[in-house]
Amino acid sequence: MKKIYAFTLKSYLGPFVLTFFIALFILLMQFLWKYIDDLVGKGLEADVVAQLLFYASATFVPLALPLAILLSSLMTFGNLGEHYELVAMKAAGISIWKIMRPLVYLSIGISMLAFLFSNYVQPFANLKFQSLLYDVRQQKLAFDINEGIFYHGIENYVIRIGEKERDGRTIYDVKIFDHTDRLGNIKVTTAKSGYMELSPDQQYILFTLFDGYSYTDIVTARNYRENRPFDRMAFKQQRIRFDLSEFNLNRTQEELFKSHYTMLNVKQLDFFVDSLELRFEERKDRYKSNFQRRFQNMMTLDTTGKTDNLMQAASQKNIAQKKTDVNNDSTLLLQWPILSNFDRKDKNNIVEMAMNATRSTRDNVIFNKNDFSYQQENIRKHELAWHKKFTLSIACLILFFIGAPMGAIIRKGGLGLPVVISVLFFVVYHITSITGEKAAKVGDIDMVLGVWLSSLVLFPIGLFLTFKATTDAALLDVDSWRKIWRKYFGKLKQTKAV
Repeated sequence: MKKIYAFTLKSYLGPFVLTFFIALFILLMQFLWKYIDDLVGKGLEADVVAQLLFYASATFVPLALPLAILLSSLMTFGNLGEHYELVAMKAAGISIWKIMRPLVYLSIGISMLAFLFSNYVQPFANLKFQSLLYDVRQQKLAFDINEGIFYHGIENYVIRIGEKERDGRTIYDVKIFDHTDRLGNIKVTTAKSGYMELSPDQQYILFTLFDGYSYTDIVTARNYRENRPFDRMAFKQQRIRFDLSEFNLNRTQEELFKSHYTMLNVKQLDFFVDSLELRFEERKDRYKSNFQRRFQNMMTLDTTGKTDNLMQAASQKNIAQKKTDVNNDSTLLLQWPILSNFDRKDKNNIVEMAMNATRSTRDNVIFNKNDFSYQQENIRKHELAWHKKFTLSIACLILFFIGAPMGAIIRKGGLGLPVVISVLFFVVYHITSITGEKAAKVGDIDMVLGVWLSSLVLFPIGLFLTFKATTDAALLDVDSWRKIWRKYFGKLKQTKAV
């Protein structure tokens, strides 16, 4: 049995490693295709690009690992069945379950490692990846001046080169507009020719210009807008230096990203969820008390300085008419039509104040409603991240129990039919996972149901396929299904005849 276990493990590990890195490479190419515009033309160093790709690869493991387990297990048992090795093992009295046993233990170990990866490695990788990607996307394009185009890459300067030699160094018909004073094009330098080169430390670009002029508008003179005075200075040679430090990659402090829910482990997520829920309950209680106090004082809110006098007059007139003792003016206003006791001007003032108070209350309700929705969604996002720490491990186990029995049933190895079947199951897993997570994130369904929806869908399929494989049921045998079909419809016809 030990030799059979070693043979099974050896047959499984090769396809597993191969398919894992293939899936990781495909996902990485998708990332490059998505962010190619943010990477090209910025003069990024090789180590920066390598770090970005490495951390991006680490964030794709939750997608690549389940697919690799599904495809490799299907390929392994498909190859064993195609070469009649499963038949030989069964003839020797070894069941499918015993053949799968070492791979089951291996899958359990991979699932545990997947949890440790999700809980400790992935938050760190997300932190490094997101912070570095943010800095790269904020990075300016590398210094590159094309012919006949006004270049605005250097702050406070605009440069135009009429013609550039093939060496990329010699230039002709140069115009440099200096906007450091932020007064427009008051400083202009022109030259017939010159050359540009980087300083030895790569921090500056030096322009050496020949046969040119420097023009400066004198904006401090009196009536300069009518007279337009300017200075002109001719030169045979002039050197201008531009600072390129702004083209360097400036790293943002990673502490600014650490509180994001994708960069927290299980313990930290528990703490954040409790804190957010406590803050949300305090926010609701505070709003409830403020709203009640605001509603009670709405009738006495005076935006024009006349409300108190109007309410006193209304109380006196209504008391005289009805001859009743009332202790609360607000209650009296709510019980009797008081507007008839005021002239037109006072009526307009009262209506205007009431409308302003109503609009203010409505805006306050809308603002707090949106704030409550945002806080609830933020809590759900943290809860979703907490559950996803465990879904990867369970998905690896479930997909193994789908791939291994399916490979034993179809008895087809290689990268043909197993890839097609694996992709179909993985698409079902991924679509149900994304759908459930989005519905749970917006609060349409329960969080547990949404996050574990894909596992709930695939778990019965895995049980069914495992049962069929261990019992040697002819799941894909057309003749067996034809017999079942005939048997069922035969009984149905007999029932109808009776």
